[in-house]
Amino acid sequence: MNVSLFGEKFIRDCGILQLMDDLGNALAGGQEMIMLGGGNPSRIPQVEACLRERMERGMADGDAFERLVGNYAPPAGDRAFRIAVADLLRRELGWPVSEANIALTNGSQTAFFYLFNLFAGRFANGAHKKVLLPLTPEYIGYADVGLDDDLFISYRPEIEHLPGRQFKYRVDFDALQVTDDIGAICVSRPTNPTGNVLTDEEIDRLHALAKHHDIPLIIDNAYGPPFPGILYRAVRPVWDESIVFCLSLSKLGLPGARTGIVVARPEIAAAVGAANAVLSLAPGNFGAYMAHDLVRSGEVLRLSREVIQPHYARKVQAALDYLPEALRDVDYYVHAPEGAFFLWLWFKGLPITSAELYERLKGRRVLVVPGHYFFPGLPGQWRHTQECLRMNYAQDDAIVREGLAIMGEVLRGL
Repeated sequence: MNVSLFGEKFIRDCGILQLMDDLGNALAGGQEMIMLGGGNPSRIPQVEACLRERMERGMADGDAFERLVGNYAPPAGDRAFRIAVADLLRRELGWPVSEANIALTNGSQTAFFYLFNLFAGRFANGAHKKVLLPLTPEYIGYADVGLDDDLFISYRPEIEHLPGRQFKYRVDFDALQVTDDIGAICVSRPTNPTGNVLTDEEIDRLHALAKHHDIPLIIDNAYGPPFPGILYRAVRPVWDESIVFCLSLSKLGLPGARTGIVVARPEIAAAVGAANAVLSLAPGNFGAYMAHDLVRSGEVLRLSREVIQPHYARKVQAALDYLPEALRDVDYYVHAPEGAFFLWLWFKGLPITSAELYERLKGRRVLVVPGHYFFPGLPGQWRHTQECLRMNYAQDDAIVREGLAIMGEVLRGL
């Protein structure tokens, strides 16, 4: 099959394809796998009860059902939901936003495809601009969304060692350079895959750099406040018209709804809506319908603070408590889990690559994500990229423990 350079992205190996393929195959049945690799959130009964009640109400209401399944949304997404999101952001965070600042997308992954190719790539004047990732490792899904290759430039972090076999990545501002070929700066906060939360000071410095160079700072806030608020340390959310702030409904418990939320100055939000029209006609209605009442009433904040965050705080502590037993006699370190629902494990001096470790664990029915996929745009060779893996602790505690126990057996056998 002859395909374009862009088409090659769809027929070659890539990290996000491997991750989603593993997830789909595991859920489809066959051999029972221990699924520690995907990004599915936990099934939390209190959250599911709210969502189920909303769905049943919509099924019983003929007019609501017709609007849900029988009409296209506007290009920027359902207006009532966008108004509800803007109202919540004004009320809770004091941000000066309206529905004109809000656009919905068919998942955050689609939002990043739009945004990265809006601000980076080839320009009419012949320039080729890139997205700066100031701290790697960074989200696996960014790597292959560029219309052009070579879309990213990224930097190694500073590594701070902490007690209890923990460590923390920090932005190396001494090394960081914002050159004329940078079209945007992007960070995830909390960071997928590490659970790192950039400090308020780090965000303020990156924000100042972006404003100085008249480029946007894109903040991927899929796990952060105001919802779903999966954080274990306090942070100060920030937004002004130099920031593009991205939210998601997935980690609330709606990954199947594929609903991303972009908060940006009106012309950027309008461009996202136009991209929706060109590529998919409109974003779907389902996520906006399911979350509308929760957002409008503020109930989403109560669920985030009283149910979702405590649930994951308990689960991360359970996973951390079991690590010493599961990985005994293994030289491991774990990034300080400050948010999201992943553990980022570093096996210093690992004698095989992270891809080989992934295959050996898969052979034992344990699915994780090899670490080398999380360093898009990083120049040169760095052994650290081959010594890490990401695991999800959102599964049932017994499944997490079984997966970690098998991981320890595999590592001790190397």
